[in-house]
Amino acid sequence: MKRLLIPLTATALSVAALTVPASAAAPAWASDPLAASPADGYSNVYFWLSANGAALRKATQYHWDSKAVQKVKIAKASDQPDDGKPGSTAPATKAPAGTKVKNVNLPRTIGKVFFVDNKGEHHWCSATSIQSRHRNLVATAGHCVFENGKDDVYEKWVFVPGYYQGKAPWGIYAGAYAFTAYDLDTYDDYDGDFAFVAVHNGFQFAGSKEVSKADYDKWTGDKWVKAREITREEFVKCRLNLGTCWSQGRTDSELVGPDFPGAVVERVEVKDTAYKAAKLGKGQGYKFGEPTVEHVTRSQWDAYKGLGTKSKDKAGNYLITHYYTQKWVKPGTDRKYFTAAYTIGIGKDLGPLGEAVGGQGIAWNQPLGQKVTVFGYPGEPHPDGHKAFTGVTPKWCYGKTGTKTYQANTFRVETHQVLKCSMTGGADGGPWLLRYSNGKRTGYLNGVTSMFHDQDGNDRVDLISSPYFDGEVADVYNKANYAETKPVVGPNGELLK
Repeated sequence: MKRLLIPLTATALSVAALTVPASAAAPAWASDPLAASPADGYSNVYFWLSANGAALRKATQYHWDSKAVQKVKIAKASDQPDDGKPGSTAPATKAPAGTKVKNVNLPRTIGKVFFVDNKGEHHWCSATSIQSRHRNLVATAGHCVFENGKDDVYEKWVFVPGYYQGKAPWGIYAGAYAFTAYDLDTYDDYDGDFAFVAVHNGFQFAGSKEVSKADYDKWTGDKWVKAREITREEFVKCRLNLGTCWSQGRTDSELVGPDFPGAVVERVEVKDTAYKAAKLGKGQGYKFGEPTVEHVTRSQWDAYKGLGTKSKDKAGNYLITHYYTQKWVKPGTDRKYFTAAYTIGIGKDLGPLGEAVGGQGIAWNQPLGQKVTVFGYPGEPHPDGHKAFTGVTPKWCYGKTGTKTYQANTFRVETHQVLKCSMTGGADGGPWLLRYSNGKRTGYLNGVTSMFHDQDGNDRVDLISSPYFDGEVADVYNKANYAETKPVVGPNGELLK
């Protein structure tokens, strides 16, 4: 997709492209849609939560090539970037009970972002919720959202606040719109390696229930038809009432007519053309009930190679329609009997991100050499192969940032701020918080972990760096601040349009 440079109003996010005259200065920011519709957001969350969170467990930390872990040197520019007056937005105070690690109370706002790259690999980075107009912003590293190469943004992008040992205690939030620096977007300039992502309301799956065929047809959320085993007596009653039921044997039986004494019917999936050509009524090869429509995720829809037909409805749901015909066989003792169980999945809306976990403040044009607390989920080994972190639980570093800005030519870095810290990849995107209150668990975001460095040459990370948060960061934040997002599911768990 082509990246959009889009203007915002105070009431809504516009999807109109911004035309910039050749003589005009380049804009300071750029934006991409991630999953703008609730249907796509639902599909992304379902991708990560289905099969008991198998995709979450499969993910690995964003991979930093050890050759990219390099030294940085003091920039030739001014020690303190001169970019206007300091500014800030206060955090949303929220101090619920949380985990304590070595006398540091972990903020509820931090978590992991999960995404799929253009190779189909599952990865995570670190991130935090921040204060915003619509209580829906996540801050992370730009390279944890925007991908190099033919694809602009990662697929299936979601934020899991409070992620701890494989659990999502406050739900999952699907990314809707991503904002970053124009120079990162255009030139891969890591002085702009930050991103703000507006996310839809969070939700959790709250189980499922069996419903009538009529209620199943009306349901706009996740739904599926599964086989539920019944007794032979229930099967006979079902067939007398023209219900959707069938038998299945573990051994082959001879085909018979439907009037054969005790004959039972099996269902056989066929292509839509064979179904349409089949007769109505009771007999070998006749139609077996109405076609069954199954709601699936986008990835399941893309991968499907079966006999059913694929389609999308007006709400953006991905559908597979299955067709069945009858197969009548002799009765046998080695048979089981089934009926169609029409099942719907119930989703629970958790509201905007900021209402669930609060949001850190944000500050820009601040003096260097201040104390910061940095959080993240490191998991990458050090360059020498030593694996000091698991990536399962959050870690932290504390100290004063360097009093000078640093540069790294490989990534076009000229004004990074640095901190002594041994966290490795996977911690990228984690927040650098000024004036962090251990009691309130809030502070002011003044950086995000961007790069990892080995200053003493012993093949161990000993320094991390972040873009200096200047007026350009404030400009991008202000644009993201107006992005409106939506609930994904309604009060009854139904998928919203």
